[in-house]
Amino acid sequence: MEQAFFNARVVMRDTVAQGALLVRDGVVAGIDDGGGRIGEDLEGDILAPGIIDLHTDNLEKHFFPRPNIDWDAASAAIVHDGLCASVGVTTVYDSLSIGSYANAARTEDNQTRLIEGVAHAAAAGLLRIDHRFHWRCELSAGDMMSRLDPVVTHPLTGLLSLMDHTPGQRQYRNIEKFRKAWRAEGMDDTQIAEKLSAALVRQAENVGPNRARTAAIAQAMKIPLAAHDDETVAHIDDAADAGATIAEFPVTMEAAQHARARGMAVIMGGPNLIRGGSYSGNVAAREVAAQGLLDGFASDYVPRSLIECAIKLTQPPFNWDLSRAWATVSAVPAAALGLSDRGVLEAGRRGDLVRIRVMDGRPIVRGVWVAGRRVA
Repeated sequence: MEQAFFNARVVMRDTVAQGALLVRDGVVAGIDDGGGRIGEDLEGDILAPGIIDLHTDNLEKHFFPRPNIDWDAASAAIVHDGLCASVGVTTVYDSLSIGSYANAARTEDNQTRLIEGVAHAAAAGLLRIDHRFHWRCELSAGDMMSRLDPVVTHPLTGLLSLMDHTPGQRQYRNIEKFRKAWRAEGMDDTQIAEKLSAALVRQAENVGPNRARTAAIAQAMKIPLAAHDDETVAHIDDAADAGATIAEFPVTMEAAQHARARGMAVIMGGPNLIRGGSYSGNVAAREVAAQGLLDGFASDYVPRSLIECAIKLTQPPFNWDLSRAWATVSAVPAAALGLSDRGVLEAGRRGDLVRIRVMDGRPIVRGVWVAGRRVA
């Protein structure tokens, strides 16, 4: 089967060519910048590699559309999948937290349902794009390993990340927010002190052993390993020494700088750039970009943020060329995740494509293909 496109701005690794592209049997067969006119006329639109999202919590939103209201997990996966496809994402890593965590969607039973729902929908051919699982390992949790062991061998496993949500550090440096929230729940100062003390004990007991075990699994199974919400040089060193090659959402400039020094890919949250800063007071993605430390983006919780980030980087004050900007959501995550078959438009790569027209400064998706098959 062949699909041909012409009159397109084809986004390649280092340049953008006005020309044509041919996909044969799901794989890019060739790119012609000589003005060929065979196939579908893209009317001068951008034709770029499909977006790769290495971290999104979007699936849980559709499983719990309202607090305490759950939905059929396979149906949630289908809706999540359709949303991702509609904004140009062709490969998505659905992130699920492994280990006790204060969130209704993240109980062991609910996560089992989500895993089974995604797997069922994928096996039944109900999903449009390629789904993998990103297991976010809560290192401070005493039950982390007992919950990771049964799922890490799942055939959709694609990424492990190291995280620690103990109050008072990383993403949760402002401990007063916790005290205020707990007081609102009716806790007194003694109860709050006991709760914080218990969290620190769990951290001291579990983080080191769980990090070592997770790192050993990642190495043995050849699964990429990421660090999540690192704050300090020591945090980065702990993660890099464990084998992490991705610094996901560093919360300070110091952490981003040291991640780059340790050879890690610095991945920021898409909403951080689009909103103009971090909602929790962490370092702004625009500042990381200005310092030359930004490698790529993950959507975190807004899948559309990725396509908006790529286009925003081509506009003032950034003024990146389109190929460099687009790499932040395609080539960079592909390389970080070990996906050698996608992320770049060149002969032999998978025919994952997104057609875009920029209107009123915003990217509008006008077509999406996965392995040469149109899905949106």
